[in-house]
Amino acid sequence: MSDDHLTSEKDASLRSAEVTEGVDRAPHRSLFRAAGLSDEEIHNPHIGIANSWNEIVPGHVHLDELAEYVKEGVREAGGTPLEFNTIAVDDGIAMGHEGMRSSLPSREVIADSVELMANAHQFDGIVALASCDKIVPGMLMAIARLDIPAIVVTGGHMEAGEHDGDPVDLVDVFEGVSQHAEGEMDDDELYQLECTACPGEGSCAGMFTANTMACVTETLGLSWTECATYGATDDRKRDIAYESGKRILDLVERDVRPSAFLTRESFENAVTVDLALGGSTNTMLHLPAIAQEAGLDLTLTDFEEIAERTPHLAHMSPAGPWRMEHLRDDGGLPALYHRIDDLLHLDTPTVDGRTIGGRMADRQPGGRVIRDRDDPVHEEGGLAVLRGNLAPEGSVVKAGAMEPSMRQFEGSARVYESQRAMLDAYDAGEIEQGDVVVIRYEGPKGGPGMPEMLEPTSKISGSPALSGEVALLTDGRFSGGTRGAAIGHISPEAAAGGPIALVEDGDTIRIDVDAGELTLDVSPDGLRARAADWEPPAIDANGVIERFAALATSAATGGVLEAPELAAPEIRLEESSSRTATGDD
Repeated sequence: MSDDHLTSEKDASLRSAEVTEGVDRAPHRSLFRAAGLSDEEIHNPHIGIANSWNEIVPGHVHLDELAEYVKEGVREAGGTPLEFNTIAVDDGIAMGHEGMRSSLPSREVIADSVELMANAHQFDGIVALASCDKIVPGMLMAIARLDIPAIVVTGGHMEAGEHDGDPVDLVDVFEGVSQHAEGEMDDDELYQLECTACPGEGSCAGMFTANTMACVTETLGLSWTECATYGATDDRKRDIAYESGKRILDLVERDVRPSAFLTRESFENAVTVDLALGGSTNTMLHLPAIAQEAGLDLTLTDFEEIAERTPHLAHMSPAGPWRMEHLRDDGGLPALYHRIDDLLHLDTPTVDGRTIGGRMADRQPGGRVIRDRDDPVHEEGGLAVLRGNLAPEGSVVKAGAMEPSMRQFEGSARVYESQRAMLDAYDAGEIEQGDVVVIRYEGPKGGPGMPEMLEPTSKISGSPALSGEVALLTDGRFSGGTRGAAIGHISPEAAAGGPIALVEDGDTIRIDVDAGELTLDVSPDGLRARAADWEPPAIDANGVIERFAALATSAATGGVLEAPELAAPEIRLEESSSRTATGDD
């Protein structure tokens, strides 16, 4: 009997050779055959297709179809696609209740699951499919950590809805709830808005977290040119999925790893584009986390410095009228690069073989969405960092989505120990013009899980009486759809003993976005006296949320998990009884 099938047929340098080649791997090949693989498929390079498809998240319901185009490209190029799934949380559905505590921890679970699958099965490369808020950064964290050839296919945005002739999206529905509560919208109109705002699959239509992360991924060089701005139902998205599947085999053959793309220069490009677009504040949590996995140090100071030289050029929803389809039609990211080419590292590489400069070579901005440099939305980037005695490690705000009158604001603190308490107070009519609402114990440890607060911010921004008259501060975080004077990620958080834990009702708080300051008008001696009476709260959590609370770092460093140092082991022997030790009967 011939032993041809037992001899090596695969390049020994491929990771998958470890599980497919040689006599000792006959049991492994037997299992691959049981999964339906042929001899050729077993011995081809193995490409893991990390798919976050499920039937819950509208940004992900179509990823099963998109994965088929990726797999077709992999097979065409001579590889074997092996699809597996990760979880995916819909932040909109999780919003405003206990479910939101699961959102940020899911980022770590996604990263860990991709890492575990890739290492357990020794994939030669990864194509990751994801669309929404924590899923894209989770995939990117895993890709950086693994550092095996990888491409990301972001699933694309949904089209904007239409209501009374105007484009609308999910944030309009959240704000509609506030308008309904104040008698500005009746039941029928709210129902019509609910039915039209989200017309189909894809990530929400504005420059919220999902689409900001897609733009960041494209600018980091890890997804195909224009992948970020083509919608979920665009035929071009399917072409990109197919081309990405083909391209991963080339990256595997040449051993081109994510570390070739995830450089200091590419992260600076990503932050610059993020600021020019007025993206989500969540990127100030996710980009440092991804950079850390890549062995780089990206801090809030970097965002501050880059914001000083980067104009905000695209007035995207939730602050402005434009959605992703409008940015796509105006030339997409390559057109934006043209406007800020002097601020970018144009020689950074990308997975499709072009540099960032090469990507913009044949694309001019149309001028409808992407403004000229001499006519910016704001002179400085759409995100800002505020520091002061209330936020010694920093806090973040989507400055490009603030009312101009709120950039310098002074008000009286109205303090709540949780998001739920604030919402109950709002419903009771307790919040008034001139208030600075403080929601604390909602950070990574205190939340636990650092929940988003689109519901509280939408209550304020959707209220004709309170919008532009009330600020909201928290050690939690905000949706990419948040607008208004919403300052989050206040660090250190209350549960870690940050000064936000010491704020009392009636304290004066000053916000100065232009100066980058957030100040509590209480003397150092006064704060020390309050601190003497403070006790850390008990954390009410179990399971994965309890573990997250125990290990999570500050929001200022990405809210990543940090394993405790392990004590040196000691040999421990149970002492024998004297009877046994002496040999007595």
